[in-house]
Order: sequence, then C-alpha cells, then structure tokens
Amino acid sequence: MKIVVDDKIPYLRPAIDGLADEVVAKPGKDITAADVRDAQILIVRTRTRCDRRLLEGSSVRLVVTATIGYDHLDVDYLRDAGIEWANCPGCNATSVAQYVQNSLYQLSRERGLDIGSSTMGIVGVGHVGSAVMAAALRMGFKRVLLNDPPRAAMAAQLPAGLHWSSLAALQEEADVITFHTPLTGDGPWPTFHLADAAFFGGLLRKPVVINAARGGVVDEQALLSALDQGLVREAVVDTWEGEPSVNRELLTRAFVATPHIAGYSADGKANATRMTLEAVAKFLNVEPLFSIAPPALPAGIVWSDDPVERALQLYDPLADTARLRACPEAFEQQRNNYPLRRESLQIAQSRM
Repeated sequence: MKIVVDDKIPYLRPAIDGLADEVVAKPGKDITAADVRDAQILIVRTRTRCDRRLLEGSSVRLVVTATIGYDHLDVDYLRDAGIEWANCPGCNATSVAQYVQNSLYQLSRERGLDIGSSTMGIVGVGHVGSAVMAAALRMGFKRVLLNDPPRAAMAAQLPAGLHWSSLAALQEEADVITFHTPLTGDGPWPTFHLADAAFFGGLLRKPVVINAARGGVVDEQALLSALDQGLVREAVVDTWEGEPSVNRELLTRAFVATPHIAGYSADGKANATRMTLEAVAKFLNVEPLFSIAPPALPAGIVWSDDPVERALQLYDPLADTARLRACPEAFEQQRNNYPLRRESLQIAQSRM
C-alpha cells in the first residue's frame, strides 16, 4: 500500500505510517502523474488539481482532500474512472468563524463598526456559514439575515427567530455581508462572481464585505470599484481570484487582507487531518485507532480579562495582513508555514 500526501498537511504522522507500507510526501503543487502512478491513495490540499492528466493510468483508488472545498477535484472524472473521493466538510468551520469574528472586532476598534446596532448578512449557510451565524449571535448583532437558495429550496430548518432571506434583502438591509459558498460556475445557483458590479450597485447601506469563501465568488475589480464609489465601507479578503498571486491594489485597500488562512487554526487543521485519516481507514476497512491533537500554546501568556481583547490575543487578523502586505510574493510560504493559532483558550489550556 502506497500513499502520496501533500507534505504540508499537519499531524499526519505517525498515524498514517500505520496505514501504509510506503508514504511519499511532496509539496502539493509538485505532485505529478509519475508520483501517483503506483500509489493506491492520494491525499491533497487545494493546490493539487486531481483530474485525468494527473490520475489516468495510475493505481489510485481513493483521493482525499484535507479541505472543505473540493473544486480542485474533477469529481466527474473521478466517478467515471471508478476512483472514490472524500473531503472534510466542516473541518475548519469554527476557525473561519473566528477569523470573521475577530476581523469584525478590529473593525469595531479601528473603524467604528457598531456591532450592536448592525445587521449581518451571511451568504452560504453550510458548515462554515452556520458557525459564522452562531458567532454573530454571540457577538450581539442586532439582526442576522441568511441567504442560501439551495438550502432554502430544501426547507432546511433554522434556529428559532431566523428565516431565509433573498440576496436582494441582504443588499438592502445588511451592514456586514460575508460570503461562505462553494465556487460553482453552473447549475441553478452558480456562485462565480456572485458579488459582481450589479450586486455592488444594489447595496444600500455601504456594508463591510467579507470574502472567506473562494476567490472567484467576489469579482475583485467590481469590489475595488465599489470601494472607490463608496458603495462598500470596508473589505475583508482572505481568498483571491489569482491565488497565489494577489491583486496588489485590493491588498492595499482591504482592511483585512490575508493569504487564504481563515480556516488555518491548529484546531481546524487537526480536524481536517483526523477526518482525512478516518476516510482512509474506512476505505481500507480498518479501525481508526489514532488520536490527532494540535499543540498547546506557549506557556506564560498573560491573558486579558476583557473578552474581546482575549479573543484578539488568541488571533489577530491584522498581524496576518501585515505579513502579506510586507511580502505578497510569499503567499504560499505564509500559508505553508503558518504560525500556531488556537480557537479557544479553554481548549488550548486543556492541552497544557
């Protein structure tokens, strides 16, 4: 049994060594057809395009991506080739919620956003959007509007007091609009350039716009134009259309601008690795007997008594913004060598 893995997936060893005779680890962007020709399992992140070019003629029977999103997998080809695949839905949902929450806390501090009198609109209410919804309710937003046409069509249940809203309602009523959809180009509800010039032209309240979904969900040139016209108050951008290249003007203009790391808490990474290994164990029909846990925070940190300050001590998105602005060409290196970040002080301390 040979497994090829992206070498930046953390906490895999030693658990994965117990599942295979040979484990080959390489940078995701460098994994080639020759690498996987005699492999049975391939484990990737977003930088490995898994399609006919990579997999045809190989022995691969299972592809697992240690991510929520899977638009880098050609699922039609995988199905036709008889190759099973799995992703990790919800693995980093609370990490993204932490990113959105703390970006808004900094906007409150630095730019005067009044959370208690504001309405948040969430576009895409799956695992991530639901975690963001819970964070918004904890933070004390006056109202939370939810937009997700596929789930609304299925009459998906929502917490008491919440209901499905149209995108037009968010354009008219929201002071913060945050995107958490997959990237799709077809079907009844495509999301590519969902936030385009027409979308921004319909905004009435000059909202903060957050994209922590996929780069193509927001048209970056249209967003820049909306900032110029005063249609958008501030932008928070974690995902970029040209990754790993970034729009340098938007990098400068956005209040928070980060290298696709919203879901990169150590907790989210550990969840993704655990779910990945569980998928492999299920495929191999073996018991998942491993335990995956992120490292503890360094000892000696003096934690603030103020809950907002304490949250920002755990994670400050402006620090990631400063690093990316200082060296935008190091986008991939900053992702691959991301510093330790924990979501909860209680959980982190329980590991000490």
